[in-house]
Amino acid sequence: MKISSSLLLAALTLVSAGDIHATGGPDKGPGKPDNRELVESNKLRRGLSRTGLLLHGVALQAFADANGKTRAFGTKGHNATVSYIKGLLDRTGYYDTYLQSFPYTFSEGSGTFSADGTDYAAGYFTYGPAGEATGTIVPVNNFGCEQSDFPAEVAGNIALVSRGTCEFGLKVALAGNAGASAIAIYNNAAGNLAGTLGAPSRPDGPYVPAVSLSGEDGTVLLAAAQAGNLQGTVHVDALTEARYSSNIIATTKEGDKNNIVMAGAHSDSVSAGPGINDNGSGSIGVLEVALALTKYKVKQAVRFAWWTAEEFGLVGAEHYVANLSAEEQSKIALYLNFDMIASPNFGYFIYDGDGSTFNLTGPAGSDHIEKTFEDYFRKEARLPSAPSQFDGRSDYGPFLEAGIPSGGLFTGAEGLKTKEEAKLFGGEAGVSYDVNYHEAGDTLANCNVGAWIQNTKAIAHTVAVYARSLAGIPRGAGVLRRRVAIPKSISTNRKFACGGTHNHNVDRI
Repeated sequence: MKISSSLLLAALTLVSAGDIHATGGPDKGPGKPDNRELVESNKLRRGLSRTGLLLHGVALQAFADANGKTRAFGTKGHNATVSYIKGLLDRTGYYDTYLQSFPYTFSEGSGTFSADGTDYAAGYFTYGPAGEATGTIVPVNNFGCEQSDFPAEVAGNIALVSRGTCEFGLKVALAGNAGASAIAIYNNAAGNLAGTLGAPSRPDGPYVPAVSLSGEDGTVLLAAAQAGNLQGTVHVDALTEARYSSNIIATTKEGDKNNIVMAGAHSDSVSAGPGINDNGSGSIGVLEVALALTKYKVKQAVRFAWWTAEEFGLVGAEHYVANLSAEEQSKIALYLNFDMIASPNFGYFIYDGDGSTFNLTGPAGSDHIEKTFEDYFRKEARLPSAPSQFDGRSDYGPFLEAGIPSGGLFTGAEGLKTKEEAKLFGGEAGVSYDVNYHEAGDTLANCNVGAWIQNTKAIAHTVAVYARSLAGIPRGAGVLRRRVAIPKSISTNRKFACGGTHNHNVDRI
C-alpha cells in the first residue's frame, strides 16, 4: 500500500501540532436546535472514510517510529497512542471520557539458541528471566505438563519440549523445579512460536531462561538429541519492571445508561514492532466509528474502550471488568471486540457466538450478535464470512466470564490460510493471514486497507443496530446471565498474544 506524501504530511502535522479534531460532532450551543437524527447504519457507515483510517494509521506509525519502533504498553509510543485517542474523543464534547490507570509488570527481552555450534532462530517468552546456560539438550516426555515428564537427566541441563496441552509458564516452572538450567519450547506445528509465561512468577517452580523455537527446528533438534549427546547454549537478555498504563473509556453523554452497548479494541503492540494491524487496525476502526457517531442521537448509551496491556494477557480488559460492581456489569447489554481487522492475507471471521461450529457458546445474546454480523456481510456488504472460535483468547474473554453477551471480528494472524478459505476470500493458501504478525513488519504499509474498511463498516453497522434497539439481547431483572464455562485448557491460557488459525492462540500453550 502506497501512502501519498500529502496524507503523510497531513498526519505528521496533526501529530506534531496536536491539532486533533473530530470528524464533525453536534453543534448544540445555547439556543441552537438539536437537529440530529437517531443513528442509522447506512448513514453512520457513509460517515467513514479510507482517509480517516489512514490518517490515524500514519499517526500510530509515527508514534512507534519515534519511540523504538514499538507501541508496547508502558512505552512512550503507547502513551502517545493513548493521548492521541483520548484527545480526539475529548474534542468532540460528545463523550464522558476517562483514563483507567494502574501499574503492571512490563517485560521485554530477546533470546538466542545454539546446538553443536549451529545457531537457531529463537524467541523470547514474556516474563522469562535473563541468564545463560550451556549443557546437554534433554528431551522432555509428553508435553512437559507434569513433573513426572521431566527425566532426572534434565538437572543442570537444557530441557527440550513441545508446545501443547498446558501453558508455557507451567512448562518453564516445572523445568526449574526439576533443576534444569534452561528450557527450549518448540512449536507443535510448522512456523515460529511466540508467547508469554503469563505472570512474573508462579508457585509450580522457579522460572529458568526460556526460548521458543520453530516447529521445523524443534523436530530436527529432538531427533538429534534422541540420537546422541547434543550440546546446546541458551542466552536470554530481559528487562522486567513495574510500569503504569491506561485503558481509555468513553461513554456517550446521551442514551440509556442502564443498557450500554460497548465496543472495544486493544491499543498496545508487542515490543517487536509498531503493531499497526495488531492492533492499531482495531483501535482505529473503533475510533473512526466513535467519531462518526457524534453526528447522531442514540437510544442506548454507547461505550467505547481501548484496552492496555492486552499483549501481556488481556490485562486491561480484565482489570476493567474485575473492578465493575455487579450492578455496573449488569448495565452492559453487550460487548463487541475488534482485534486485527486488516491482515494482509485476510479472512472475514466472525466470533462463533452460537457455538454451532466450535461448540463454545457465548452468553445468551452472543448468538444474536454473530447473526447480526453474518447478515451484514451477506446482505449489506455482499461479502463472504466464516466463524472464528469463541474461546476467550482476546479482550472479550473477561466479558464472557462475566456473563455479558459478546461478539466481534478478526482477519487472522499467524495461522495458515486454507485452500477453501483462499477460494472464499481470495489471497494465498498455505500462507499466514499476517506474515508480519508480532514482527517489525507489522506496519501501515502491510495492512490490507480494503479489509480494514469493510470491517470498520461492519463495526459501524452493529453499533448502530444495537444503539437503536436491543431486540434479541436478553435484558431485565429476570434474566439470568450465564457465565461461559471455557475449558480449562483454554480458560487458563487465553490469548496472551494475538494469533491463531481462526482464533488468537499464540498464547501460553
